[in-house]
Amino acid sequence: MKKKLLAALCVVTMALGLLAGCAGSGSSSGSSSGSSSSGSSSEAAESVASTGETEGVQASPEFYAQADLSTLSGKKIGVTIQSLQNAYWAGVMPALQNVVESNGAEITIVACDDSSATQIGQIENFVSSKCDLIMVHPSDAAAVEDACAQAREAGIKVMCWDDPMTNTDGNWVLNNTDLGIEIGKAAGEFIAEHYTADNKAQIAMINYPQTTILLEREEGIIQGLEATASGLYEIVSSQAGLDANQAQTAMETILQRYPDCRIVTGIGSGAMIGSDEAFQISTGGNIPEDMGVFTADVTKQQLEHLMDESYPARIAVGFEGSDVDTATACASMYALILGDKLESQNVFRGLMRISAEDAPTIMEGMQ
Repeated sequence: MKKKLLAALCVVTMALGLLAGCAGSGSSSGSSSGSSSSGSSSEAAESVASTGETEGVQASPEFYAQADLSTLSGKKIGVTIQSLQNAYWAGVMPALQNVVESNGAEITIVACDDSSATQIGQIENFVSSKCDLIMVHPSDAAAVEDACAQAREAGIKVMCWDDPMTNTDGNWVLNNTDLGIEIGKAAGEFIAEHYTADNKAQIAMINYPQTTILLEREEGIIQGLEATASGLYEIVSSQAGLDANQAQTAMETILQRYPDCRIVTGIGSGAMIGSDEAFQISTGGNIPEDMGVFTADVTKQQLEHLMDESYPARIAVGFEGSDVDTATACASMYALILGDKLESQNVFRGLMRISAEDAPTIMEGMQ
């Protein structure tokens, strides 16, 4: 399975071009806390709680340290995610596979390509193959509730990545509205430093409203902008851009119509990478101080852009830190669930701003 997954990722990477640096393995941290990089970041990295209204516990290094990864030994784990066709997943999934297999477990990772019907079939296959634990990153959480319930009836532990589902043993929850708000606040604070009511910032929104959680991020971005830069900006265009190629094409089109647009907010890594490329071409790499790109996720290529002054990348709002940090935290969740040590069904992941100052530390744990 490992060879098949890595081969699939290589095909995806070649197809997307700009996402080339996001797969592989390697770590500067073997800590079971899954957060050594974020713990080593400079004071510029801002940790943010993401609890919303759902009850649960906030993850922390101490929380993950409760996990005994030897619990994974001999276990069979099935993972179904929305898609492997973006840089974030292309980096985290091989890292997760390495962490799980190095602790003696078997893991199979598949993508449903944003199809609930496909994902239900994948869950059913994992049940048939007698997995000990199934992790679902749902295309539509409501659509897979029944399939997850059936898995639990068969004695299989179920974990959801992203949503507070009902028929699970544990949910690793990311409040996507809060994530969007933090992106919007970061952009708004930058705008407040460089723009005025008489010289408003023109913002391009790179979004993907077809997917519910990404629409939530977009709505959160607007809330964050209003909280920090009300009256100082206008959103001149909103274009879909899930991967880097789409985002670059969208941004090049936007710049043709709005050549004075210098701010981009986006819902994922593709938005930063693609917009950065479009801006670099349009400016010849001479990035003005009032130009900035602000998005979610943390990939190797995003970190490279943050450290390169010929790109306008300013802030990436991430989670545990590097690919390996996230993978180790996720594996710790598996161990806690399999060991019946998860005291709350919902575990909230933290958020952190990553800037050029923080990027070198985070890069140490990337693939």
